[in-house]
Amino acid sequence: MKQAILKQKEAVVDEIIALAKDTSALIVVEYRGMDVAEISDLRRLLRGMNAKMAIYKNSMVARAGEKLAYQGFEEHLTGPNAVVFCPDAIEGAKVLFKFARKSGKLQVKAGVIESRVLNSAELKAVSSLPGKLGLISMLLSCIQSPIRQFAATIQAISEQNQSTTAN
Repeated sequence: MKQAILKQKEAVVDEIIALAKDTSALIVVEYRGMDVAEISDLRRLLRGMNAKMAIYKNSMVARAGEKLAYQGFEEHLTGPNAVVFCPDAIEGAKVLFKFARKSGKLQVKAGVIESRVLNSAELKAVSSLPGKLGLISMLLSCIQSPIRQFAATIQAISEQNQSTTAN
């Protein structure tokens, strides 16, 4: 009997590890005081961005954190927690903090991004960053700016040469 229970627990830990490896962020939230409708709304929002929210025993999540070498992660695992696995760390943090502000019941406790454990304040800073599309747009603007200035300079020289040859 004990062997069967141990195998079930190992399967849960392996599931958590697999989900954590397949996503860019793992965020722990406390859902104390939320009713089923609010949790369903949150799951719907997360599903829209291909994120998954699951509720596991804290001990199982802590064990998975140990196996993944997340230093200091287990200290955030107290109370009724859910784990959110996000493919996009910035968008996931934004959705969770926005929902937390709106509901007043959800608390973002900690997270792991690229094997680095972040507390709530650090995750809030991550959520204030522009999203992936915003960052790509900024990069392209930076790349395009010198080329645009160079083209404008060449055109100004060309127009100046045309005006001097016309006289």
